[in-house]
Amino acid sequence: MHLAGAEPPAMIRNVARLLGLSLPLLPLAAFAADTPAPPVSERARKVHASAILFDGHNDLPWHLRSVGDMAFGKVDLNQRLPTGHTDIPRIREGGLKAQFWSVYIPSDQPNPARTVLDQIDLVYRMVERYPDTFAMAFSADDVERIAGEGKVASLIGIEGGVAIEDDLAMLRMFAKLGARYMTLAHNKTLDWVDAATDEPKHDGLSPFGERVVREMNRLGMLVDISHVSPATMADALRISKAPIIASHSSARALADHPRNVPDEILKELPKNGGVIMVNFYSGFIVPEAAKAGAAARRELRAKYPDPAEYAKAYEAWADAHPSPRGTLSIVADHIEHIIKVAGIDHVGIGSDFDGITSTPVGLEDVASYPRLTEELLRRGHSDDDVRKILGGNALRAFRRAGEVAAELQRTTSPEVDQPTPRKKD
Repeated sequence: MHLAGAEPPAMIRNVARLLGLSLPLLPLAAFAADTPAPPVSERARKVHASAILFDGHNDLPWHLRSVGDMAFGKVDLNQRLPTGHTDIPRIREGGLKAQFWSVYIPSDQPNPARTVLDQIDLVYRMVERYPDTFAMAFSADDVERIAGEGKVASLIGIEGGVAIEDDLAMLRMFAKLGARYMTLAHNKTLDWVDAATDEPKHDGLSPFGERVVREMNRLGMLVDISHVSPATMADALRISKAPIIASHSSARALADHPRNVPDEILKELPKNGGVIMVNFYSGFIVPEAAKAGAAARRELRAKYPDPAEYAKAYEAWADAHPSPRGTLSIVADHIEHIIKVAGIDHVGIGSDFDGITSTPVGLEDVASYPRLTEELLRRGHSDDDVRKILGGNALRAFRRAGEVAAELQRTTSPEVDQPTPRKKD
């Protein structure tokens, strides 16, 4: 998830006027952050410390690229930073123990594979620069060992299937470099997969897209259904032999945004063993924000039939349209809805920190995770169930993906395409 910074409410009115829209703007009162963060009890601190807090999605690598410091020359993660959501002091306060670092790629980025390689290189260099805090993890056993050593198990998740450039060999190379999930699409439909926020072309996955999922199973890469259409989600559930994840999505029944997971998918999830890792972005979890976004998309698609013009117009609207923040209670509501429909074994945490511009009151950064533990315990969830939500479910799904990969590698050959021979000059 990647959004530009929000502007003041006056800018909202100006942008709407420039685009000729009659959008229902949210009242200013909706933006008031007047709900105090709850205190964290001793019980919550103990439960939190005993869990393996495993976050499915953090965009720190792209944030560092965006601020022009891929070499860590200006940003020292050992210091508490005045901006952003992530640094080492706040990581320690929040009790983070395992993190999928997103190596994000915009759908229209030139040389997508090269860009992802740059991001993977950044993750490795970050771990090497701060060895007392981070260690690379490639398996569930690695996660448990590294967390037991008091470090943050650092994993790589590719955000956007455009990274593989329609080449299964590229997928295999990314797996060898440590990628352990791939979000099948980002915001744009690709030649083989329908995105959630773009026009569908394949009714889910194309035949090549199905091969991508099978090869990801064989490689031990979790199939990530964040950012894809419901038809794509259903296809992934049908094809995948390993648990799927949504690394940073929430419940569509509560906030009707296409980035969220509908109940018909949640109901099928127990058969697969997958996990929906709840996103903290206000625009995805607050019902009013999702409703305003849906109205904007309808009007803009009618006004701008050209996909490029529509994308530009919607980006301008989103940049200037801050979401009502909501509170951490809304995040807990999404967690509880997923539990109600899919079961306690199928929900986790996927904050989307450093890829979002608006967070709920009480969940402002990586230091704030214990407040969510407090809220879940306050609502009557058992210690063991809270540990499942914080990371036990994600770790179980990741472990099973590794087991499936080991089985498939004994019985299944790689998916290989023979390139068309080129004539000699």
